[in-house]
Amino acid sequence: MQAFSKRTREVDGTRRIISEPPLIVPIDELTPGVPAQEMHDALDQLLAKYRGTLETDRRHLLEQFRVVDLARKVVGVGSVGTRCWIALLVGRDHDDPLFLQVKEAQESVLERFVGKGAYANQGERVVTGQRLTQAASDIFLGWIRSDAGVDGVARDFYFRQLRDMKGSADPETMTPQGLTDYGRLCGSTLARGHARSGDRIAIASYLGKSTAFDRAMAAFAEKYADQNERDYASLRAAADSGRVKAETGL
Repeated sequence: MQAFSKRTREVDGTRRIISEPPLIVPIDELTPGVPAQEMHDALDQLLAKYRGTLETDRRHLLEQFRVVDLARKVVGVGSVGTRCWIALLVGRDHDDPLFLQVKEAQESVLERFVGKGAYANQGERVVTGQRLTQAASDIFLGWIRSDAGVDGVARDFYFRQLRDMKGSADPETMTPQGLTDYGRLCGSTLARGHARSGDRIAIASYLGKSTAFDRAMAAFAEKYADQNERDYASLRAAADSGRVKAETGL
């Protein structure tokens, strides 16, 4: 509901995604020559393909919603440069919204070293990996292949909720004991994911009983943090000199 109130407005009795270029651009602005009905028919076909990748109970739930708008959205650092869309759906009325995020899925960076994977659709590969490693995944995880998108290029995508229910903690406000407990919780969650998706015995044997791996990870984290600080300083210098334009979004 927070995203719904912030990202949409009412136009002729229908909720529409607010245009905020270049960060958010509605589909009708990207395809001005395409009739609205033709665009909605195409979106309905894509949604039907996506529904087929869901479990039966989730499929039944999604069938109670219909697409009313779609917009391209600039994504974060980890996925920047890839295609991402947000889809606005409504259920019984316009006070019953559902926001889905549709993210482009590309080939794994490991394929050049270990060969092609088992999945023809890269969206399915991502969804399968998330379902395998996560104790409780987004109920709307699914995938499609768009044979001809806005740019006419076939691409794989996966779906998820735009704002699912997640919790977070602020390490900067924790006591030393609280930070230790939080670190253990994160470590055990990560270990569980690896144990579900990999050879847990081989992983445990590789790690051994010494603290060598622990020290290596701590050293890596320190170097990674230092690199982040250097990158940020470079960006600030480029912004201050006018070489790049930076917007905080605040």
